Amino acid sequence: MRSVRRWVWSVLGLVLLAWAQQAPAQLRTPIYREVRLPSGVTLHLMEEGRGPTVIFVHGSTSDYTYWEQQIGAFAQRYHVVAYSRRYNFPNDNPPVSGYSAVMDADDLAQLIQSLGHAPVFVIGHSYGALTALFLAARHPELLRAAVLAEPPVISLLRELSGSNAARGKAIYADIQQRMVVPMNDAFTRGDEEGGLAAFMAYVLNDPNAWAKMSLRDKVEAIRDAREFEVIFPHGTLFPELPVEALRRIQVPMLLMSGARSYPFLSVIDTALVKLLPNSEHIIYPDVGHQMWLLRPELCRRDAERFFQRHGGPAADGAGRHVEGSMN
Repeated sequence: MRSVRRWVWSVLGLVLLAWAQQAPAQLRTPIYREVRLPSGVTLHLMEEGRGPTVIFVHGSTSDYTYWEQQIGAFAQRYHVVAYSRRYNFPNDNPPVSGYSAVMDADDLAQLIQSLGHAPVFVIGHSYGALTALFLAARHPELLRAAVLAEPPVISLLRELSGSNAARGKAIYADIQQRMVVPMNDAFTRGDEEGGLAAFMAYVLNDPNAWAKMSLRDKVEAIRDAREFEVIFPHGTLFPELPVEALRRIQVPMLLMSGARSYPFLSVIDTALVKLLPNSEHIIYPDVGHQMWLLRPELCRRDAERFFQRHGGPAADGAGRHVEGSMN
């Protein structure tokens, strides 16, 4: 009787496994788990799917939930990992001096090595794109290709040449004066909301931006503000990424820009396209910095087609969209 029961359960297990492998993506749910890196840092992540690995890296005042609407779609052809950087929800790592996107890039390198799936594809948004860019500069062997949505390489503004040189230096000084210094002052004295208000005021070009935000948006921003609390005053919000280091990056890069985004990011993206030797550029005319939230299907399609040209699985559909501008 026991052998019959064992046989029944074995057959049922095989049936359930086959069903799970063929089930529609919308019926699947990602696995939530944590990975402890050799450095001792613990990172929480969402994981789903099989195939080549693509890792999503979120921006500031955000966490791995930023990518929730992308997980299931990408998981149809990829092993998808969306993780929270070390000081973002729900991580609880102890603060260290000198924290910046450079440290995030080294965390990401350790995560990729711990997963054992290198080289991988990476998609980064904003500060997450800056993290991915530092990864490409410091650990290029871990990357197949990367999609970068407006990385804030602020140091590049001081390195512009020709007619853009004076403008770049002026923008750099303005960022320091009206964003970095007020954020540092507020977070150093423990004024979390004041620091976030200074950040939002600058990027949204509205001194009342924080007051206008919904309670839910404020709660989520405060939830992920710990990265700023660690950066100020003993870390670096915008670490240096030398021009020569950018020129040496051979990893294929797709830069995504929003035509309605913050002007200083447009200046940076234009410079990056000229410096990165293996790059492509798409400009979405009808969106700003949050293109992955506002046009998720379009961004996903462009990313998958880019990855396909660099060893990824075939994407749905054919050709390239015509709504943006590619150089």
